[in-house]
Amino acid sequence: MGRGPSIEARKNATDAARGKLFTKFIREITVAARTGGGDPKANSRLRIAIDKALTANMTKDTIERAIKRGSGEGNADAFEEIRYEGYGPGGVAIMVDCMTDNPTRTVAEVRHAFSKCGGSMGTSGSVAFQFSRTGQILFETGGDAALEEKILEQALEAGADDVVNHDEVTEVLVAPDAFEAVKAALDAKGLKPVQADITMRPGNTSAVSGEQAAALQKLIDMLEDLDDVQKVYSNAEFA
Repeated sequence: MGRGPSIEARKNATDAARGKLFTKFIREITVAARTGGGDPKANSRLRIAIDKALTANMTKDTIERAIKRGSGEGNADAFEEIRYEGYGPGGVAIMVDCMTDNPTRTVAEVRHAFSKCGGSMGTSGSVAFQFSRTGQILFETGGDAALEEKILEQALEAGADDVVNHDEVTEVLVAPDAFEAVKAALDAKGLKPVQADITMRPGNTSAVSGEQAAALQKLIDMLEDLDDVQKVYSNAEFA
């Protein structure tokens, strides 16, 4: 009977994943501060990035250092924001948002992931029209009808566009410029989300299952594992 990975190996894997996540947060905070200034009160993108970092238990000192780098008080890395578009197995639309100091390296890595997993890179704008920028606030409701009803009532009263109940999760959708106000209103009612962000939401989804779904998941995982990749969006609906 085979033995699973040791506690130390699992901890090392968890630490590595956490380190990658923190690197992505640091880049987002740095670029947000560089493009919109280092004052979170006057920079909504920076406020959202800080909130996500704090939720993931990043220290305030690390966040402050990233803000200082971005706002010119430290040695800021020259990160560029680049979006790549393409198609995964089954023709699924995929967008890959990157922050990189070496676009030549990044595009090669992204192209390799697409080709290795049965996808293909597209030209700029080839799939972006299928997505819209949307605020998304997710709550774990576990099928609790009373909690779902409370979220629905409070979210719509606060100015949300729509509320969608899935099996275990309730999704609040909101226009980007109303995102922070709606999130704050829900927080004030004791409704704490498990995830809140401005995302790219597909207008229509494409169902995938079986081998296609497995190949697509492999592609998404491979892309997300790249150091220069911040976010991966797709219009896939997994069976």
